[in-house]
Amino acid sequence: MTVPLALVLALVGAYVIGSIDFAVIVGRLHGVDIHKEGSGNPGASNVLRTLGRLPAAMVFAGDMLKGTIGAAMGMVASGTAEPTVHWAFLAGLAAIVGHCYPIFHRFRGGKGVATAGGVLLFTLPVVALICTAIWILAVKITKTASIGSLIVLAISLPLALWRGVSGLSLVWLGLTILLILWRHRSNIARMFSGSEQKVPA
Repeated sequence: MTVPLALVLALVGAYVIGSIDFAVIVGRLHGVDIHKEGSGNPGASNVLRTLGRLPAAMVFAGDMLKGTIGAAMGMVASGTAEPTVHWAFLAGLAAIVGHCYPIFHRFRGGKGVATAGGVLLFTLPVVALICTAIWILAVKITKTASIGSLIVLAISLPLALWRGVSGLSLVWLGLTILLILWRHRSNIARMFSGSEQKVPA
């Protein structure tokens, strides 16, 4: 089946939007190169450790918005009928790839958790709310953002199945989870060595 030009443009556009790195932007506004601070990861957690809660909240909101916009672009480009919802997941994945490997920042990006949350907010809002609540609780208890993220990765697929996700939507969601898990490989190694960084209480 030929992919319509509108969908190709939506995927490219979602990747480009995903490449806008709010951690880098907010860091520069505060005179900081986020790649050289803390863990070096351009994400909300490292911004929280380096610059505080308000800058981190700005980064988190911006990263989520990228995922929501990306998923919306896929849906709009393909129509609104239920069988085409998988394009929203795929365009959302394109935005996450852009976040992880941004063309504007030499392909040095973040982990993709917040951007994936934005995709879920558009496609599966109930799942997004559950995952957000569990992430906040896990981080509050463990003081470790990566633990919360890994827990959310573990539960997101079962929750999606519970909400009736199937077919290609499930494939794109599965690839999203694998990508984010891959991006957390250094965090997992630090957990085993006991050197994973904590977030402020």
